[in-house]
Amino acid sequence: MSKPLFRLGVSPTLRLLAAILLGLALMALDHRVNELQAVRGALASITYPLQVAVDAPVRAVSRVFESFTSREDLITENRILRSENAELRARQLRFEALQLENDRLRALLNTAQRAEERVEIAKLLAVDLDPFRQQIVLNKGRNEDVYVGQPVINADGVIGQILSTRLTSSVALLISDPSHALPVLSARTGLRGLVVGTGNPQRLEMRHVPLQEDVEPGDLLLTSGLGGRFPADYPVARVTSVERPQGQPFLSIEAEPLAALDRSREVLLLWTDADTPIAPIDAGDTLDVPPQEGAEAAPDTP
Repeated sequence: MSKPLFRLGVSPTLRLLAAILLGLALMALDHRVNELQAVRGALASITYPLQVAVDAPVRAVSRVFESFTSREDLITENRILRSENAELRARQLRFEALQLENDRLRALLNTAQRAEERVEIAKLLAVDLDPFRQQIVLNKGRNEDVYVGQPVINADGVIGQILSTRLTSSVALLISDPSHALPVLSARTGLRGLVVGTGNPQRLEMRHVPLQEDVEPGDLLLTSGLGGRFPADYPVARVTSVERPQGQPFLSIEAEPLAALDRSREVLLLWTDADTPIAPIDAGDTLDVPPQEGAEAAPDTP
């Protein structure tokens, strides 16, 4: 079948131009008289499912990306909040430690105000709680007029006495040391005795008390003032047990120190007029204390 050499009809360009003119005319007519609103609504209703179908994949992909973005944001925010929470807890612990330290120092200052003698706060530099040697190192020495035999106390009771001194530090012998003995009396009965260390910072012994004496658990033991070293009426220990062993002339009495010898961080140095030690002390058996930076090393004072 042969094709015609020339086609008759309207060209595509004219068709396009006619469609454009028709669209412009319809737009002008709709703008002027608003007659095509019903037609436009009907066409929108017919094409709405097609719009939803076309837009659904785009919305799904967008939601997936938003989900991943939100999850990463939540993970990052959670990590930041955990870090801030850990920092705040660390600060809280530090504040609690500072509060406890303030309470201890306040108690020491209250004790210093009650004491008529000169007192000064000293901090612990080292601790030796060996069963055969109960000693602590303090950050005060001869530069602060610390002397051998000087009483050491805290807000709760008697700690011990200075064993040796250096220029900027000193060694104190605790009342729990086996070589330490301290004259005491019972606050309830006035009974006098001697409290001796056992090597255990939580246990003392009251020795040479006759069987017929009145001693009960709970009795408060105070410094008697005898021996010329510790002033009278400073709390030392509380009786925890009393036994009357058969065939023995003396009571077996145990007491617990009131000063928490194994937990103190600050102590009070007490100045008195006495210079006679209350018990024999081996000054050669002390803690080794390195000289502080910038300070001249000095031998222990006998």
